[in-house]
Amino acid sequence: MGVPVGEEEGMESAPSRTAMFAAVSRGLFRLETASPWVLDDALALVLVGPVWRELRDRFDPLFPGPVRRESRTAVCTRGRYAEDRLAAGAFTQYVILGAGLDSFAWRRPDLLGSLTVFEVDHPASQAWKLERVGELGLPLGGSQVFVPVDFEVEPVRDVLDAAGFDWARPAMFCWTGVAPYLTAQAIESTLRTIAAAAPGSEVVFSYRAEDRVLDEVGAEFARIYTPIAAAAGEPLQPGWPVIEIERLISRCGLKVVDHPTRADLEQRYFAGRTDGLRPYTFETLVAARVT
Repeated sequence: MGVPVGEEEGMESAPSRTAMFAAVSRGLFRLETASPWVLDDALALVLVGPVWRELRDRFDPLFPGPVRRESRTAVCTRGRYAEDRLAAGAFTQYVILGAGLDSFAWRRPDLLGSLTVFEVDHPASQAWKLERVGELGLPLGGSQVFVPVDFEVEPVRDVLDAAGFDWARPAMFCWTGVAPYLTAQAIESTLRTIAAAAPGSEVVFSYRAEDRVLDEVGAEFARIYTPIAAAAGEPLQPGWPVIEIERLISRCGLKVVDHPTRADLEQRYFAGRTDGLRPYTFETLVAARVT
């Protein structure tokens, strides 16, 4: 994510449109779905601000109900999955690449105490978020480090170095909702950067699944969303076969430690529900470790 848009707000800069979509999805999931929520993000719509209604009213009619439901579920599931991996490990640093309007630092004070959180994002997106944080009076602590970066021209390693990231201490990298917009070369470059972190460090990322494995809802989402993303200046890239993404991960010096299918995620997070809630097949999650 990286192309700022500000038409709705009448501002010169705002988060990337896809970052706003993700936040609106997290917030509407909470409003439209019965608890327990796979991710309880009560701040998502607050951070977006009043424009969330305009985004909902403009784009919801384009997606059939089951597509909206499964896509919102997936956005929340990927956030929960990353935070579960974080909580289960012995990490002292949490790097959110393409942080967008993520509200982790305010939602999870139970984890924040022992962590330094590095939010890495496009300068315009980050500046807009910080302005919203100030307007809302949300607290900012010393454990939160905001790292502006233009992913197209600045190496992530360089900006993390400048922000005080310690490559000798284990870290968790969260990189969800970003790779579907990146070329294979850009994905490989980022994975190689992560592989330079301390042994035991992990990355959770989501990638676009190849078209042939999509079910009807996943294929319909791809058909509708592809031109929307392109019009926002953030075109989607082709999907990946499982074996190819695992080869890429290995080639970059990382080891796959979890590669859950949708059935796995349903069992972990939605077992026992009677409403059929489940994430779409468009994105796949994977966790890899620095060995």
